[in-house]
Amino acid sequence: MENIQKTTSPDSIEAETSPELKNRGLLLTGLIIAMLFGALDGTIVGTAMPRIVGEFGGLGLMAWLTTAYMLTSTVVVPIAGKLADLIGRRVIYVTGLVIFIGASALCGMSQNMTELILFRGLQGLGGGIMMPMAMIIIGDLFTGKQRAKWQGVFGAIFGLSSVIGPQVGGWIVDAWNWRWVFYINLPVGILAVILISIALPKHKAVGKVKFDIPGIFTMVLGVVSLLLALTFGGKDYAWSSWQIIGLIAVAVVSLVSFVFIESKAQEPILPVRLFKNRTFSTINGVGFLMAVGMFGAIMFVPLFMQGIVGISASASGTVMTPLMITMIAASVVSGQFIHKIGVKRQMLVGMLIMAVGFYFLSTMGISTTKLIASSYMLVLGLGMGLVMPILTLALQESFPKSELGVVTSSSQFFRQIGGTFGMTILGAIMNHKSTVLLEQDLLPVVKQLPAEASQLADQMTGMVHTNPQALYSSLLSPETLAQMPKEFVEHMLPILKNALVTSLHQVFIVGLVFVLLGAVLTFFIGNIKVSDRKSKKPQDEKEMSPGIA
Repeated sequence: MENIQKTTSPDSIEAETSPELKNRGLLLTGLIIAMLFGALDGTIVGTAMPRIVGEFGGLGLMAWLTTAYMLTSTVVVPIAGKLADLIGRRVIYVTGLVIFIGASALCGMSQNMTELILFRGLQGLGGGIMMPMAMIIIGDLFTGKQRAKWQGVFGAIFGLSSVIGPQVGGWIVDAWNWRWVFYINLPVGILAVILISIALPKHKAVGKVKFDIPGIFTMVLGVVSLLLALTFGGKDYAWSSWQIIGLIAVAVVSLVSFVFIESKAQEPILPVRLFKNRTFSTINGVGFLMAVGMFGAIMFVPLFMQGIVGISASASGTVMTPLMITMIAASVVSGQFIHKIGVKRQMLVGMLIMAVGFYFLSTMGISTTKLIASSYMLVLGLGMGLVMPILTLALQESFPKSELGVVTSSSQFFRQIGGTFGMTILGAIMNHKSTVLLEQDLLPVVKQLPAEASQLADQMTGMVHTNPQALYSSLLSPETLAQMPKEFVEHMLPILKNALVTSLHQVFIVGLVFVLLGAVLTFFIGNIKVSDRKSKKPQDEKEMSPGIA
């Protein structure tokens, strides 16, 4: 353990974010700005990727632009939450903002793909610090009832970024160049730093604090190894390959070591005793399962719209807009419902509405229109909006302020891990079912291609066994179909569409199962009341006993 001078204490955090804070309006403005530009970065960069690859090359490395950011932003979340409890909100939040701004500048100045990937990883560190800090400070600033409203607003901002991000990215790339996708963060980020630095007071040094260095090391190693295995398993490497097995082995050893270290540490990054708390375990379990299922819609509905309905990739993104609109609306009004029906009931209702949405998705077929698909998105977004804000709120209402950072960041951490699991599990189901169907129905047709098309036949055969999703994306595009012989298209198109629809039905049903499991888990949540107090006072030994409701 490493001793350093402590700059805050749980009690001093009280002063830092007192509800009588004179600059509360200024602080909220800074938080909103930081949340918006931080969330935008997750969607705005995707628009610039074709231009980046066009300038730098390195098409095979393109996925790392997303993976590097995802890895670093995920592993740093629980660390940021713990440090916010130990040394204060202001220093951690401003540090995250400065890292994000500096990394954005470096991304814009990158001269090759390797540099850009490294700087995107650094940018992820800043982003991973920023995202939970806004919710932690909201937890400090407001009473329980006020938190419900404001966390809904911040959830809506995050959802709004998903809608406008691609459009904003397109405008920036068209008007200037891809480097401004990163440079645009600089003036906005600097403004957020100024506002937050002014409005969030600095703490006075009180005592000492011990950092859990072994815990940080084993957690980072374990989570990164696990995420890499989930990201590349079944795609770049077979699940039985030594690369994936090795990564999983490292993850298991590291995470087991992490649990042992945390049980002994004086200031653990993620205290093991929290998992003995029923509220902590069940709410994070619900968030994990919701995220696993949620990514089924986010990943696969655009593929359905492109492959079956026959619209362009950009137009298919508009199908997701109704989901975001209802999610934003439900997030904002969820704070009002929670006082009438309670945390447990609202969470159950939201999960059941999500389940209905997944059932509707599983009924989509070749005749499904864009309007029908969009209406199903409305239902799914409504359920998500009712659940997402209260996951964090429920945890904040159940623990003392001294642990507000840890429990708040844990909510985001488990949802991010759940999202990665969801993409992996549902993607594997999609590929397996597609491979079986395409081997049975498509490959016999491919073998009948004329000799001059042998190269295409070999490519298609390889993709059937390795990446059916890419096969759908390429062969079902109007441009590709227009270049193929009419007779071949007539035989192949129904086979491809039937395989895609059947595979997606299975994906959505599995997503439905995960959401229903989350709904069942809500029955184990105790009676959490949203208080009028700014924060819950430290709990006594009885309150913190295992199985707390």
